[in-house]
Amino acid sequence: MLKGISIYPKDLNNRKKVSGVRRQSSGQPLCGVPEHPENGTVPPNCTPFPDQLQFTTEYEKGPDTVSSCPRDSSSSSTSPSEGPTPVSPASGVQLGTLCLSVDYNFVKKALVVTIEEARGLPVVDETTQSSDPYVKMTILPERKHKIKTRVLRKTLDPVFDETFSFYGIPYSQLQELVLHFLVLSFDRYSRDDVIGEVTVPLAGLDPATSKVRLTQQILKRNIQKCVSRGELLVSVSYQPVAHRLTVVVLKAQHLPKMDIIGLSDPYVKVNLFLGRRRVAKRKTHMKKCTQNPVFNELFSFEIRAESLREVSLELLLVNFDRTTKNEVVGSILLGQLSPSPSGVEHWREVLENPRRQITKWHCLGEY
Repeated sequence: MLKGISIYPKDLNNRKKVSGVRRQSSGQPLCGVPEHPENGTVPPNCTPFPDQLQFTTEYEKGPDTVSSCPRDSSSSSTSPSEGPTPVSPASGVQLGTLCLSVDYNFVKKALVVTIEEARGLPVVDETTQSSDPYVKMTILPERKHKIKTRVLRKTLDPVFDETFSFYGIPYSQLQELVLHFLVLSFDRYSRDDVIGEVTVPLAGLDPATSKVRLTQQILKRNIQKCVSRGELLVSVSYQPVAHRLTVVVLKAQHLPKMDIIGLSDPYVKVNLFLGRRRVAKRKTHMKKCTQNPVFNELFSFEIRAESLREVSLELLLVNFDRTTKNEVVGSILLGQLSPSPSGVEHWREVLENPRRQITKWHCLGEY
């Protein structure tokens, strides 16, 4: 068991690296790319787009409201075995519970959070009929403190028993903070699966006298537009004859302040997924000291037309940090598997308008 881990304000979020298949691409700066979709019709001598590409608009929506189980603010814990596994009201799927405790160290001015265990998690890996769960946590609204537990293999009832200390948090500010837990299942060959989330407002809790133990229902992840993360302008087109998917990262705006002088050093990572497998990755140049970077960089990927309906484009806006690990500010996903309506709609327009640049602004969401 890992205990007594002390986390000073830094980002310890690590993303696993998955090797991708090389594709022909170019990362050359592009000048004069229009920031709005072109108007016009496809020339009559162009090859019609394949009819077999059927596009659906089904995507997962998060719950409109986030509810929680009754809390016990005393020092006694609530046993998850006292009743049936709670059901997420949004999806009707059992996602299990997360047990944790909150304490405060007045001597060190540190918030102490222990992620104890999870119970009744859903099966993610159909082959083993199990999951490889771990938990990522951050403190809202500033998101300066980020941690994650170790991965526990092949279990639906993981016992983490890991304690994290967050220094530099005055006791007077506790009532303004919210603990956000994201429960995931590790996947060695593709993106990790999100099982659900737990949100714990510290308002009303008083860990001053004794440790507060909580058992919270894991809810389906609530996908919302994050106003504080900024926006990204992206242009996408597909050339059926050349079997080429072109992605142009144009610019971003209203990015959050990421350093002590109130600026950011952003760049964008572009990941191409075929189904659940990442097959290619690219990244733009880094722009120094700006919250409104202009990239104007083009990337191309070789994709057969019959594979387009399985393709997803993930764009991560990352802040470069010379002293600590680079931090993902936000992300967008384009494709029919996108959790947001804007990501689904953008991809639909790309498929319905071959040879045409489709340009749209997207709000950056949580990664």
